Amino acid sequence: MSRKIHIFDTTLRDGEQSPGCSMNLEEKLQMARQLEKLGADIIEAGFPIASEGEFEAVKAVADVLEKSTVAALCRTKVLDIDRAWEAIAAAKNPRIHTFLATSEIHMKYKLNMSRQEVLDNIRAAVSHACQYTDDVEFSAEDASRSDLAFLVDAAAVAVEAGASTVNLPDTVGYATPGDHGRMFAEVHRQVTAGKNVRLSAHCHNDLGLAVANSLAAVENGADQVECTINGIGERAGNASLEEIAMALYVRREAYQASTSVLSKEIFPTSQMLSAITGVNVQPHKAIVGDNAFAHEAGIHQDGVLKNALTYEIMTPASVGVKGNNIVLGKHSGRHALKQRYKELGHDLDKDRLETLYRQFLAVADEKKRVEDEDLQRLIANVETKKKSVA
Repeated sequence: MSRKIHIFDTTLRDGEQSPGCSMNLEEKLQMARQLEKLGADIIEAGFPIASEGEFEAVKAVADVLEKSTVAALCRTKVLDIDRAWEAIAAAKNPRIHTFLATSEIHMKYKLNMSRQEVLDNIRAAVSHACQYTDDVEFSAEDASRSDLAFLVDAAAVAVEAGASTVNLPDTVGYATPGDHGRMFAEVHRQVTAGKNVRLSAHCHNDLGLAVANSLAAVENGADQVECTINGIGERAGNASLEEIAMALYVRREAYQASTSVLSKEIFPTSQMLSAITGVNVQPHKAIVGDNAFAHEAGIHQDGVLKNALTYEIMTPASVGVKGNNIVLGKHSGRHALKQRYKELGHDLDKDRLETLYRQFLAVADEKKRVEDEDLQRLIANVETKKKSVA
């Protein structure tokens, strides 16, 4: 039986921390509405204590969303928690999200706190947050580099204090899928199994493993994944929402899990974010890149033209893309060239196709991509020569 994986979108908070990706209030509202339309279960609107502008933006998002839970991030400090609640109190579904590091390196050099002080701080902060709402999430920052026994203790304290979600972030993208999966399995076994508590993954992409680590967490007890549109975020970014959602959909038999993401809104949401931030995704980006459904190699083109499933594991339409893209270049074959000429109104016989294909290859050797105007010139030249011979 398929279980529900809740999508926690942090594009407006962690994603916005990506250099060059900051948004003003109106842009955050526009993006928040689209994320709700996309089907994100939880939308992290920001870090209210950071500035007055950030507080106002979080409050504005909380005021307009109708379905999605609105989360506000805060440290384990009373002032932070109070400010977070003030920002989201009017939300239809508010969540306080508080965090504290649990790794030795963070506790020693950043926090200057002992293990017991960290546990006491977690208990006090979660308890305080629970005075406002029963939807409280605790994040053990740098969980993947934490001592596992201590991480279990921290998660247990958070749950005992009232946390309804425990998040185990791979804050610096250090984890590998095997280790990450084992960490989630152990925390699930010792802390959350059999309880009405959600276990969450939040992975960064410093080693390019954010999506793989998130899916490993899902396989080992996580029922919430924190991610961003286009994978934007600190340093190398976060796990990409579009990749998580489509991996769980395309490989649903393997994961036995599903999301509420309306996949046809994926590409429009990606495009909106790029337009707002001015930061485009790389062409070969999975799901939403320009080349995600593009084919230049002749063998691939031939297969796709006969049956798209030969080289496409999802349809472009399923993620909101108009169609696949047969790119004509030096690797293209006769089938693709004939099909494109047919679309341009020219039904080629075998001899004309062969003549045009040789000329096409000569152009393709000079250009990275052969455009329609190039094809029209080629066929015009062939027709002119044919008439002069006649």
